[in-house]
Amino acid sequence: MKLKDLLKGIEYSIIKGSNDININKIQYDSRMVEKDDVFFCIQGFKVDGHRYAQKAADCGAAVIVCENEVDINGDCAIVRVSDSRKSLALASSNYFDDPSKKLKMIGITGTNGKTTSTYMMKSILEQAGFKVGLVGTIANYIGDKKIPSHRTTPESLELNELFNEMVNSGVTHCVMEVSSHSLSLDRVYGINFNEGIFTNLTQDHLDFHKTFENYYNAKLQLFKASETSIINIDDEYGKRAFEDINGKRLTFGLDSDTEVNAKNINIHSKGIEFELHYKGKSVQINLNIPGKYNVYNALGSAAACLLEGVTLEQVKAGLESVFVPGRCEIVSKNYNIGFEIIVDYAHSPDSLENILKTAREFTKGRLICVFGCGGDRDKTKRPIMGNAAATLSDIAVVTSDNPRSEEPIRIIEDILEGIKTDNYVVVENRREAIKEAVKLAKKDDVIVIAGKGHEDYQELKDSVIHFDEREIIADIIKELF
Repeated sequence: MKLKDLLKGIEYSIIKGSNDININKIQYDSRMVEKDDVFFCIQGFKVDGHRYAQKAADCGAAVIVCENEVDINGDCAIVRVSDSRKSLALASSNYFDDPSKKLKMIGITGTNGKTTSTYMMKSILEQAGFKVGLVGTIANYIGDKKIPSHRTTPESLELNELFNEMVNSGVTHCVMEVSSHSLSLDRVYGINFNEGIFTNLTQDHLDFHKTFENYYNAKLQLFKASETSIINIDDEYGKRAFEDINGKRLTFGLDSDTEVNAKNINIHSKGIEFELHYKGKSVQINLNIPGKYNVYNALGSAAACLLEGVTLEQVKAGLESVFVPGRCEIVSKNYNIGFEIIVDYAHSPDSLENILKTAREFTKGRLICVFGCGGDRDKTKRPIMGNAAATLSDIAVVTSDNPRSEEPIRIIEDILEGIKTDNYVVVENRREAIKEAVKLAKKDDVIVIAGKGHEDYQELKDSVIHFDEREIIADIIKELF
């Protein structure tokens, strides 16, 4: 491929060399560079790629693309751009022949509900006969093929490579989680979405965005690139987004004034039943995931699929067959222990409150919550989550989550600042905390283990260890019963 074709649509200046040269691959990690590659210098928060421009040249790079001035010894071309992240996104699309333009793209953003909604949409679209790709937190999918996911939304290079694989595999629709980080860091820059969905907005990621206003504005970027914006109008920030977004909009919620809505909701321990209404027609949905918030997830997902020509009957079939790992997942159904154990990914104040309120609705005995907070993340949410757990549970077992570089006990101390009652215990080791909750549980109690959900690992200061809560629960039950 010629460099000038790679840089199509990008404003740039040639500092050294020519744009009429052949290039091999694109890289933004100097350790991956091979002969005739193009190396993009990306300014990160901890590492500046410009510092590795010479290393990339020494590894055989034919071109260095940079924002700032670089002094390179060697024969490689140097291209200057105003924004290397946006340039990487556009170049990656060019390199793979604009794969996202060959797919129906559905993006979803919001604090909570993104993962569940992508699984719902994939299931609905597959019921309608489409081959579907999925990009998200738990895993990426090309039809039935599962690919490990290392972040909610991949970097633009890996993202376009994934889109290209989808196109080559006959995928027609791609549903993807679009994180606020990816929007701020231009990972999805240049992608046009057929539908963009706004789920909700509550406190999270302020370690990255610094202010809630920045967080909101980051989310809003998705809808500037969406043909139709699908908005949860019951959410406070959904109402604001409706006013701030230009172009076609479709609303969903529990109010009959919304275009897609739910009525006659019945929540129980095994799921939720409701009527889904759209354009004067309705269908009865029996969702196998409990929680009122999952009605919202179902409505937003249904709205996007309906706009893609799916029928209400296909929506019903898709929603009723969906399974989402680690989202209000009842893991005790295979054990005769007299109480329920639920694993959930809730790791923000709002999501923890949602899962506990949901569990409370079908708890006949006591509600026991096991939770912690991640290290190296927004510290301000820790006492808020502590207060939510202690207020909404009968017993809160405060423990470690993914402490990363922080000391677990320091994170726990931050959590305890928000707890004003005495209905909690501290068990720093997460496995022992789960065991303590199981030992405390009696007939008709419900245990909610929040924070990790689908994750099968734990990030410690100097290592990442295998930690699958389903396996741990099975071992503990075998040990105690």
